[in-house]
Amino acid sequence: MMEMYQKAGKIVSKVRKKAVNQIKEEMKIIDLVEFVESETIKLGGKPAFPCNVSVNEITAHYTSPSNDKTTLNLGNLVKVDIGAHVDGYIADTAISVLVGDGESEENDTKESNSENIAEKNIKMIETAQAALESAICTIKPGLEVGKIGEVVEETIKNKGFKPVANLTGHSMDRWILHSGLSIPNIKDNNPHKLEEGEVLALEPFVTDGVGLVADIKDIYIFRFLRDRPLRMIYAKRVLDKIKKDYKNLPFAERWLLDVFNEHRLNAAMRQLIQSRAIYPYHVLKEKSNAVVAQAEHTVIVEGDGCIVITE
Repeated sequence: MMEMYQKAGKIVSKVRKKAVNQIKEEMKIIDLVEFVESETIKLGGKPAFPCNVSVNEITAHYTSPSNDKTTLNLGNLVKVDIGAHVDGYIADTAISVLVGDGESEENDTKESNSENIAEKNIKMIETAQAALESAICTIKPGLEVGKIGEVVEETIKNKGFKPVANLTGHSMDRWILHSGLSIPNIKDNNPHKLEEGEVLALEPFVTDGVGLVADIKDIYIFRFLRDRPLRMIYAKRVLDKIKKDYKNLPFAERWLLDVFNEHRLNAAMRQLIQSRAIYPYHVLKEKSNAVVAQAEHTVIVEGDGCIVITE
């Protein structure tokens, strides 16, 4: 088991580093997403969820739909969230990157404003990383989960920012990305004590906004929930494919386009959502439209500390 987790961790670590080197102005998000997912497979893993590329105030759950034309622009703060699994054993990691230097060449005033924004965003990225490192240093068997959030919140606020209060890290199990335990990013009264062998994704989110996220209407990521009686035979075929290929792990609709007709697939997906056979993950946005940074590692609780498998 540990060997599988470590293999998955090495894969996402390598892919994360390669992905950062790919990011550039005017790059299509779908090209970055597909690069990450294909590299994961080349290195011997499978995506544990669709690669998330969330820009500025978009905080999580954005992956490209098919034929996505969205591009990265100079000065964008880009969060790349990557998961890989080896036979169901998952490693999850994320990093934030500023596209280019964030500067404008139009005039002195705009250039000055752009520099100030870039400096703030770089500081936000550094704060997310510092909060992650602080969280990792606290992990040990017997630690109350709420204490992790307290350390994360303190680190972020000391740098002049806010944690995103309604997003958390999570425990993981084989084939289960969110296995029941939430790891807070704010002080919390959760008395659960960490146990040796628990696998945790620690992921602070940092903003200069109100520190809350909300759903928007866009949905590009889904997860199998249960078998349901379905009106459409085509929908049943789609659900069988989802259950067989992805089990309980999140997937993107675009992953199914190699097998299914796009128009019929869209109709089938609507029925699967309505019947609650699959769960839709709405894209999440910071409520005040403020920029958000994220950092994430997967750790395994052991001995008197933890091992980080995604460094």
